[in-house]
Amino acid sequence: MAPHKNVHQLQKGLRAVVISDHLKLWDNPSIDNPRMIMGLSGWMDGGNVSTGAMEFLVEEFDARLLAEILPDDFYIYNFPGPMELSALFRPNVNIEDGLITDYHQPSNMFYYDCANRLILFEGKEPNLKWNLFCDCIFNLAEQFAVREIYFIGSFAGLVPHTREPHITCTVSDKHLKKKIAPFQIRFSSYNGPCSIFNHLAKAASARGFDVFSLVAEIPAYVQGRNPRCQEAILKRLAALLKLDINLETLRRIGDELEKKIDKIVRQRTELAEHIKKLETNYDEDVFDTDMGDLKNWLQKQGIRLD
Repeated sequence: MAPHKNVHQLQKGLRAVVISDHLKLWDNPSIDNPRMIMGLSGWMDGGNVSTGAMEFLVEEFDARLLAEILPDDFYIYNFPGPMELSALFRPNVNIEDGLITDYHQPSNMFYYDCANRLILFEGKEPNLKWNLFCDCIFNLAEQFAVREIYFIGSFAGLVPHTREPHITCTVSDKHLKKKIAPFQIRFSSYNGPCSIFNHLAKAASARGFDVFSLVAEIPAYVQGRNPRCQEAILKRLAALLKLDINLETLRRIGDELEKKIDKIVRQRTELAEHIKKLETNYDEDVFDTDMGDLKNWLQKQGIRLD
């Protein structure tokens, strides 16, 4: 992902301290018992819930730049294949009138907010050296005495856009389940390819960290940024960490998006019928339904489930 829109302004007047070959420190604040929240583009960012929620938090708390993970060892830039595929891996450049005005490599930035005892990590899932990437996160966390790390993410599934998304949780140790239990969040059950967060969570206990994920299952048939799902996951996070977050803007944008989707759905009878089935299953608390007919229909429309 490109750097946060204000990162270059935030760097002005700061002198970086390189604390390893891969980690650069921009500030050294005193934060009382901080919690880390992280979001990453890539595998678990359907509807831009992970990255969008992190952008929202950085803006909401006017967070200051803390550190960054340098990108060179973690990403594939020259990926063989057709242009549409290889373009996904390359850095982004902007050229105006023959001059390069912007050049963005993958960005992994830490921010901090002392008032809310937060360190916020907004980055991109690495292609390479997952152990080293996780070590960078752990090393930064150890430097500021972080004990709890929270990941927020999402995946495309079979839930209707007219209901709040299901939110599931994975923890790094079974004793942490009691912290989540009061918030009516289901615990994850899954077998398949993993994300960098799963890798980090597996290694967390040995480093002395408590790690939690909050993952929203969002409507597969709704493409692009999903503000309603961002709001849903931030609402749970705010309750869990006792944060005062004003979600009114996300709620308003989410309501406007739902109205637009409703209008489109009314014009597509087959999709409307599938959504009615999803609503029935949701309202009857049926979460393990296969819904094979909808999966097949979505695949025919070129929409995949993550």
